[in-house]
Amino acid sequence: METAICGRIALSPKHVLAPKPGDKQLPFKGQFLHRGVLTPIAASGPGKGGGLLERPTIEKTTPGRESEFDLRKSRKISPPYRVLLHNDNFNKREYVVQVLMKVIPGMTLDNAVNIMQEAHYNGLAVVIVCAQADAEEHCMQLRGNGLLSSIEPASGNC
Repeated sequence: METAICGRIALSPKHVLAPKPGDKQLPFKGQFLHRGVLTPIAASGPGKGGGLLERPTIEKTTPGRESEFDLRKSRKISPPYRVLLHNDNFNKREYVVQVLMKVIPGMTLDNAVNIMQEAHYNGLAVVIVCAQADAEEHCMQLRGNGLLSSIEPASGNC
């Protein structure tokens, strides 16, 4: 994927865009000619008719990969959160396993049993680590089915 970034070049009123004899040709030939994004020329500038020419600069990125800026931005938008299951003396173990499998996408029977056992013996178990919005949704669904649950920000060593 290629991204066009516009740069500005100040032009004098006497500036001529036609190439002069002996000038090097632009490297944009053949298949590369259609890849740049052309932007309009601002011909009316302040003063004596000078203007600015928008010149695209092409930044190449590998197809299928996000730039480092996009990755940092997405990390800032959705920091990971833990969904915690608290032990209670009201629900049967089988019911807790059924609710975990119903509410958490991709939850297997073995994982649900292990989470239920950990919450039963330790008083608390991590159900899933996910984005804040998803963690809030999972927590509300667990609570809606009668289980005690909460969320907390995940630390860097999760």
